[in-house]
Amino acid sequence: MGKIILTLPDGNTIEPAAGRNLWEISRAPGGRAHGLVLAAKLDNRLCPLDIVPNRAARLEWVTYSDKPGLEIYQRSASFILNMAAAELYHNTRLVIGHSISNGFYYDFYCGIPVTQELLNEITAKMHEIIARDLPFKRLRLPRREATRYFAGRAMSDSQRLVENSTIEHVQIYENGHFANIEIYPLAFSSGAVSRFELKTYSPGFVILFPEQEDFTVTSHIGKTRKLFQIYQESKNWGKILGVSDVGRLDQIIAKNGISEIIKVAESLHEKKIARIADTITAKKEDLRLVLIAGPSASGKTTFSKRLATQLQVNGIRPLALSMDNYFVDREACPRDERNELDFEALDALDLELFNRHLADLLEGREVAVPRFDFETGCRRLEHANLWLEDDQILVVEGIHALNPKISASVPERNKFRIYVSALTQLTVNDHSRISTTDTRILRRLVRDSRFRNYSAEQTLKRFPSVIRGERRNTFPFQESADTMFNSSLVYELAVLRDLAVPLLEIIDAGDETYTEAQRLLTFLMLFRPVPADEVPPTSILREFIGGSSFHY
Repeated sequence: MGKIILTLPDGNTIEPAAGRNLWEISRAPGGRAHGLVLAAKLDNRLCPLDIVPNRAARLEWVTYSDKPGLEIYQRSASFILNMAAAELYHNTRLVIGHSISNGFYYDFYCGIPVTQELLNEITAKMHEIIARDLPFKRLRLPRREATRYFAGRAMSDSQRLVENSTIEHVQIYENGHFANIEIYPLAFSSGAVSRFELKTYSPGFVILFPEQEDFTVTSHIGKTRKLFQIYQESKNWGKILGVSDVGRLDQIIAKNGISEIIKVAESLHEKKIARIADTITAKKEDLRLVLIAGPSASGKTTFSKRLATQLQVNGIRPLALSMDNYFVDREACPRDERNELDFEALDALDLELFNRHLADLLEGREVAVPRFDFETGCRRLEHANLWLEDDQILVVEGIHALNPKISASVPERNKFRIYVSALTQLTVNDHSRISTTDTRILRRLVRDSRFRNYSAEQTLKRFPSVIRGERRNTFPFQESADTMFNSSLVYELAVLRDLAVPLLEIIDAGDETYTEAQRLLTFLMLFRPVPADEVPPTSILREFIGGSSFHY
């Protein structure tokens, strides 16, 4: 074998000794690796550190400060958590949930209450495993072999997932008594995980991870109880549907039972919306303003339209006002600290015009509402004339709707706040979660391609800025909501699969979003596809895939 030259982003090169893997190269004096190296990119392909380079390539080290590095660290720490629980407590079940603050929630079915003392015992075992610096063994098996592998370990959830998915090869990591399917690589060994904290969060607990900025663990868990209650409600919906993980969903799709699941899932949405409408109706003597907020691609717009229908059933005539129409022209949009257009900033809205229109409407005056064109990034010349009659309620929807600055002039007794999120109630299996962010990315990917003239690369490139903006401008106000609504549908990723895959597959290997596109493609292959024509025309999912019976 000839010499292998690895070229770093700054133009420097490395000529590793023959047979050395990326972990050994990163630790060598000439490896030029800085910080906690968790993986590498070879020609923009994310690679675990046990890989031995066999040809010249562009090399980029992945550290904790990078998005993939953060994910790898969190998954590696979670893997060690499962190893510790398996060593300490036999015949127990540890099940991952959604994110809370900078961590993951877990239910621990161990027959005794989850106390801080119990968590301290698990923490001590985790540190013992970390001190051993055990390499994570990586396997790549064909689907049939992977099915037998998990059957032999009596891991029925993983076995069911592999049996019923369409993925051809499965990446498995194992160490000791524990093994799991992993889409991302794990760290090279358990010794890479140095900081975490386990804290009780009734009825389970949370594993907290270090902040990316300074690698310190913030023990404080912010106000998340209302959102957590909605997540628990969604898990109960999963029990009603008989679908808790991707394997069960795929099993139902394979047996042609998805139509019934879709009907029940949509009915659960409708029932929840009707209950929210009933709550508003009970307060109708005082209410003048309903505020609906949520992050990007959470389904706020369709939710507001379906809520309007239910309010009409209750004899209330709602008047809808979308904050999206108050965006400033793209050339006037503020930029963030990375000099990227910051569509999530409050200043991205013509706040002065919006506040004036809000005041005029509540005073009974007519206003000329602008129309924003997302394809051109400019307001259209046309306007819609609106006015609020005495028997009407104004419904305002937008990512900033719960910000107090939006409605500071309106007395509290006259307002009702709703927060819409997309908390996926499915898990991949007991040990791997589905990120709410992934659901929203895929929704937005499809919608932006179909209705906003954005390529998949543009959407993926912009989304980190979207998330940063939401952390500043949307999430801090979520717990001020009077009620919350989970817009996620248990079957939606199976529908989005065949719509998103062609958009992701055409992303070039040289593009900066390629790594993320490949991760999403691998993730989507876990799902059996469901045809889009199965989705009802009133579904929130129609906001993103098209074919809605609502006008947007």
